[in-house]
Amino acid sequence: MRKLYVFDTTLRDGEQSLGITLNAREKIEIAHQLVHLGVDIIEAGFPASSPGDFESVKTISCQVKGVTICGLTRAVEKDIDLCAEALRDAEAPRIHTGLGVSPIHMAKKLNMTPEQVIERTRVAVRYAKKYVQDVEFYAEDSFRSERDFLVRVIQEAILSGATVVNIPDTVGYASPWEYGELIAYVMQNVKDIDKAIVSVHCHNDLGMATANALAGIRAGAEQVEGTINGIGERAGNTSLEEVIMAVVTKPEAYNIVSNIHTKEIAATSRLVSRITGVTVPDHKAIVGTNAFMHASGIHQDGVIKDRDTYEIIKPEDIGVMQNVISLSARSGRHALQHRMEELGYHIEGEELDDIYERFLRLADAKKEVFDQDIFALMGDKQSVAQSIQVKSMAFSSAIGHSATATITLEVNGALVTEQAEGNGPVSALFNVIDRITGNTAGVEDYSVKSVSRGHEAIGEATVKLRNAQGGLFVGKGFSTDVIEASAKAYINAVSKYGGA
Repeated sequence: MRKLYVFDTTLRDGEQSLGITLNAREKIEIAHQLVHLGVDIIEAGFPASSPGDFESVKTISCQVKGVTICGLTRAVEKDIDLCAEALRDAEAPRIHTGLGVSPIHMAKKLNMTPEQVIERTRVAVRYAKKYVQDVEFYAEDSFRSERDFLVRVIQEAILSGATVVNIPDTVGYASPWEYGELIAYVMQNVKDIDKAIVSVHCHNDLGMATANALAGIRAGAEQVEGTINGIGERAGNTSLEEVIMAVVTKPEAYNIVSNIHTKEIAATSRLVSRITGVTVPDHKAIVGTNAFMHASGIHQDGVIKDRDTYEIIKPEDIGVMQNVISLSARSGRHALQHRMEELGYHIEGEELDDIYERFLRLADAKKEVFDQDIFALMGDKQSVAQSIQVKSMAFSSAIGHSATATITLEVNGALVTEQAEGNGPVSALFNVIDRITGNTAGVEDYSVKSVSRGHEAIGEATVKLRNAQGGLFVGKGFSTDVIEASAKAYINAVSKYGGA
């Protein structure tokens, strides 16, 4: 069968669409998990877009090995220079350059004639080729281009040295049969198309990104571009986990296989959701909470008799444990470590001791500790900033009166106690944290939800802060006390921002 190359753009197309500023540690954490997942290419960012993005791509190039690291550029020499510099230490670097090819993009955005676009394609690909052997060319808005012109552009890119040609449905306008026909047309009419890998990059504006990507693969494309959980511009990108499992479930339909380690899918989805603050809907295909839940009595009866009656994917195939294991305060380190290994967490030594202490505190607050609690426990460990810790909190509140919060924080090793008022306990809490930290960013969004079961369930709080420069910073916190979870989330967001 053909090999499917999986191109992940979570750190580029996914991040830029959210207004979120992920720090270097968060990007590295996602990148390492993408390597565990088995993706072939990580598009780490757009180096020319900002100094921060340049440094992120450079850092990932230095630290993440075993995968192709790609940087995006416009078809501009300055962009390509910066991208090449950022990718200098990559084990396998790729420059991804291109420009719009549809009539509306050429006339309204680029102010270029078709012949100028052809010439710019030639110049940009050849210039990128001076730096790296692996050059991908994107023909932006391919689906709305004129087909004969698209063929000319792609031929010029391949002739100039492009190793991959990306044919995007940039605005999510295609239907599956139309997009499949477009890829087939390119495969049949572009001279020397066999000298390059054809890539599909679909957006989800009409809800067909995954279907379109699969239609393109069936028509001959051998690379798929997308994001974890489908995050991306506007309505999002192709969800890589959906394409992967479609191919795994029905390989004969697409005549293609990938190198993806499917058991890492659930862990990767949870990580991206936690770091970006974008919650996965319960009904989301493959990775949603309800994806393997059977509520109907008829369905339950069928699954009990034979799982194949209603399950086309085994939950364990994507890293979701079928069995629900309960732990308690009587469970030892070994039992906790064993269950965590089953859930994909490999920890030992001091890290295990730290998690076990957190586990015992949680187990004292709950009668049972479920898998969802462990996920939250690990998320709490990784989300709460180490430089600021909550030591104590006290509140007074009454209907019709302002609430007062008194809080003690440990900031860089020093204890600080302050008091502030607000129109409710959470408002007062945020105000007093602002007073201690000097935070000036405003709350863009705040939410609390249950992430485990029972009346003692763990609450997950998410806080999004936006500063005066427009940067968005996401913090998460977990606790059986939703006020404590809110404090942790707010502090986590403030720590990422820096407070000033």
